[in-house]
Amino acid sequence: MIISANDPKRKTWLEVSNDSDFPIQNIPFGVFITKDDVITIGTRIGNYAIDLSALQMLGYFKGIELTDDVFLQDTLNDFISNGKKTWREVRNRIADIFDYNNDTLKNNAKHREAVIFDMSEVEMQLPVYIGDYTDFYSSKEHATNVGIMFRDPENALMPNWLHIPVGYHGRSSTIVPSGVNVKRPVGQTLPKGEKTPVFGPSQRVDFELETGFITTDANLLGENILVDDAEEHIFGMVLLNDWSARDIQTWEYVPLGPFLAKNFATSISPWIISIDALEPFRVASPEQNPLPLPYLQQKGNKTFDINLEVYLKPENSTEKLICTSNFKYLYWTMSQQLAHHTINGCKINSGDLMGSGTISGKDPSSFGSMLELAWAGSKPIEMPDGSTRSFIHDYDTVTMKGYCQNDEVRIGFGEVSSMLLPASVKI
Repeated sequence: MIISANDPKRKTWLEVSNDSDFPIQNIPFGVFITKDDVITIGTRIGNYAIDLSALQMLGYFKGIELTDDVFLQDTLNDFISNGKKTWREVRNRIADIFDYNNDTLKNNAKHREAVIFDMSEVEMQLPVYIGDYTDFYSSKEHATNVGIMFRDPENALMPNWLHIPVGYHGRSSTIVPSGVNVKRPVGQTLPKGEKTPVFGPSQRVDFELETGFITTDANLLGENILVDDAEEHIFGMVLLNDWSARDIQTWEYVPLGPFLAKNFATSISPWIISIDALEPFRVASPEQNPLPLPYLQQKGNKTFDINLEVYLKPENSTEKLICTSNFKYLYWTMSQQLAHHTINGCKINSGDLMGSGTISGKDPSSFGSMLELAWAGSKPIEMPDGSTRSFIHDYDTVTMKGYCQNDEVRIGFGEVSSMLLPASVKI
């Protein structure tokens, strides 16, 4: 089926600014609460939230096989379970409804009132029920930088890193949408030069610039997903901030990897950008040497040119752009991550979230964490108010943005933004 929604010449009768992340060629999916306290599944064009349940009840999805309540849910999981053919049909139909040359909804004031809301009138929610969350570690530059700081500079990458997409099981219960503040975690740390750990609030809270992808029901228990079929089971992508407590992490990560240093909070952007919308921005991924084992060898361009930015804003001050990176820098692709995740027969469900791992490039300005940008505190970042940052302070706000752009269209992710609040755990 042709992805007609991607036509770069398509215009909409809604007012959309040229620099919007959400032109008619985007059509993301999300969940929001309306001004009448109704929770619904929707999409976004420009600065307008569009109620898909209202569109369905008014007959605008006639001819597409959908259950009557698919858009009346408080998560996208059921819709995602319908599969790629349905996702594409719905997205194409939305593009047709809001096309400049289609007057059906445009000229029906009563329908428009039921369907279209200004973004200021809605409250975004977590878009899916996330049953499982896996976080990968797929940036060669990031893994090398961390290896240099934490271990031996001569052996920065672990022996397995170039052969498998390394990952760990995260905590789905602490995934929150953009705008939900995060509290500083507490735990054990081992001060430099000491042999006995101490307990208290983390002093090295960090962000990790990541993306995440959302899966559909992909396989049966005991079966795997082939690397070249993996994208058939990926609904779309979000921005992801994998909050980290570096001092807790240093003490706890041997031998089983991240635990309390990572599971206290993960923030994601509320709009899921479909793989279909990203099609015009496909590029080749980095050359892999040595060649992976056959089950990880992929054909064609399996990554996307997604520009990524991180802004840091101290309380009562202006924000500063501290990082510019790109999704295409990742050594391991989403297809390889999903193929490896299931090669042992692990079952993947609708709404599962897979984090990319920190996305760093070769240039220091592209390092995707404070740990790297300030190089473990040895190169503090100066802020507009004259203060410096080696890690995140209380009441600092971290904002991540992402977008693709060519000569014809810009497709954006919006943002994921959260403030770090002081610890409140009772001791």
